[in-house]
Amino acid sequence: MDIIINLNKPKDISSQQAVTKVKKFFVAKKAGHSGTLDPIATGVLIVCLNEATKITRFLSALDKEYRVKVKLGERTDTFDLTGRLLEKKNHFSLSEKVVQDVLKKFIGQIKQTPPMFSAIKIKGQLLYKLARRGIEIKRPERLIHIYGLDLIGFAPPYLDLIIQCSKGTYIRSLCNDIGKALGVGAHIIFLERTKVGNFRIEDSASIEELSCKKESIHSIDSAISFLEEIILDEESYRKAKNGMPVILVTEKKLINQYLRLKGGIGNTLFGIGRVEGNIIKIERLLN
Repeated sequence: MDIIINLNKPKDISSQQAVTKVKKFFVAKKAGHSGTLDPIATGVLIVCLNEATKITRFLSALDKEYRVKVKLGERTDTFDLTGRLLEKKNHFSLSEKVVQDVLKKFIGQIKQTPPMFSAIKIKGQLLYKLARRGIEIKRPERLIHIYGLDLIGFAPPYLDLIIQCSKGTYIRSLCNDIGKALGVGAHIIFLERTKVGNFRIEDSASIEELSCKKESIHSIDSAISFLEEIILDEESYRKAKNGMPVILVTEKKLINQYLRLKGGIGNTLFGIGRVEGNIIKIERLLN
């Protein structure tokens, strides 16, 4: 069963624990996910089974959307409600206009420092393991893109936000940085991923709904339908199936793009290629 599941991850379990539950339900040999959610977070977790595990990196590159509730006036070491309180401001006053003006500064391409409490490795060491020992090390900044940062609720000390962002964005870090910019500190108390590419939370299934919510289950082809499709002739299909590069024949401008490769009987999906000049190089073959 080579499928992709749009899972609504429950709170208080890790992404890997959620994947294990899905794997057991479908009796799959292999399973993986395309983007970690913190244990406190809920929402869209894309789970890939068997051959579908080969496309996780293409799905993890998709843009994402989150709904988040932030508490102002308190800063924690994890940047969320599970952490140790580092700073607390009992009295502060912020207008909605001030908040809106600060949020605007985070729109567009920005630099972000990943949090210490994350699964990133630096020099072979997991950051969260160092953080648990009270060790903080310098982390390289990364470029991310914030496409939208909408204030949908303002009832101090709480902010409700909808955030659209690129891959690699740490929402906890973003909200911590917003708190710094406001001069009062902040941390997340609720986080829900509502969208990954075209995978929406409305179409997701809880673990209990896996047997009945069919719209949560996708084929490999439909899951990567955002990639351009190319149907190869018989000779090119035979070469590509053996991992050999083939000549790109199309009038479309496809520069450095990934493609869905189809051919053979019924022109079925058999792989993913990447365009380099006028050549398609094979990135992934599907059995």
